[in-house]
Amino acid sequence: MGTLGRTEEVGRFLASLQRQEHRDFELFIVDQNPDDRLLPLIEKYSRHFRIERVVSPKGLSRARNAGLQRITGDLVAFPDDDCWYPDGLLSYVASRFKLDSGLDGLTGRFVDEDGRAEGRWLARSQVLNRYTVWRGAISFSIFLRRSLVDRIEPFDEALGVGAGTAWGAGEETDYLLRSLNAGGRIVFDHELVLRHPVKTGSFDEAARERQGRYESGFGRVIRRSGFPFWYFPWVCLRTLTGALLALCTGRPAQARFKWHSVQSRIRGWLTGAGPVA
Repeated sequence: MGTLGRTEEVGRFLASLQRQEHRDFELFIVDQNPDDRLLPLIEKYSRHFRIERVVSPKGLSRARNAGLQRITGDLVAFPDDDCWYPDGLLSYVASRFKLDSGLDGLTGRFVDEDGRAEGRWLARSQVLNRYTVWRGAISFSIFLRRSLVDRIEPFDEALGVGAGTAWGAGEETDYLLRSLNAGGRIVFDHELVLRHPVKTGSFDEAARERQGRYESGFGRVIRRSGFPFWYFPWVCLRTLTGALLALCTGRPAQARFKWHSVQSRIRGWLTGAGPVA
């Protein structure tokens, strides 16, 4: 778990781990804070389960790579510092892998504390492919076998929050696409529901800026992942159609949000073939 700038949210996640019935796990907190704000929390919960504090340069992908160098378990997860696990989640995940030896990865969806969802999730459980992975996974809902992780390259440190580039997301999708290319069988489980705040409830300027960084990473990943020529125009046209529909139905803020998404996606795709910016 990479973390920067959060304390209360980290405490909520640690408390959710403490409530899990399945206790055979280790947590690596990759601390990118300039201070020791997390030490009291680490001291409190390390009495109950194994926690190791790791320090790394800033950037979510850098944090994950630093943590991956230290894992010893058979399964790997990538929790956000503001997510939390429902009671019984780790037992459920462990049982799914135990019962299906051919399962290399498991993903789920999320809702917030009020049950609100975010994004267009797949409507049913299914084996993921390169076209469905976009709607079937988010970083903190990914659980992978160590044997698959060992077969692929680390996270692309030019992608993701804090990377210092224009590509502010897409690192987990890039990682899963490479996992699929390596022969991984990864299943989206519609019943696997984690908790995380919903952040796109409004379409104001701050939301548009955040979405712009995400979509830029999206465009770069498509450019670099060998999709057929028609795929990128199609996903842009789909979002543009949504923008026009929002405009025609009296939702100008949502229309601007979607139009900005398309523009940022195109910028990410155009720069995706070049060196890190």
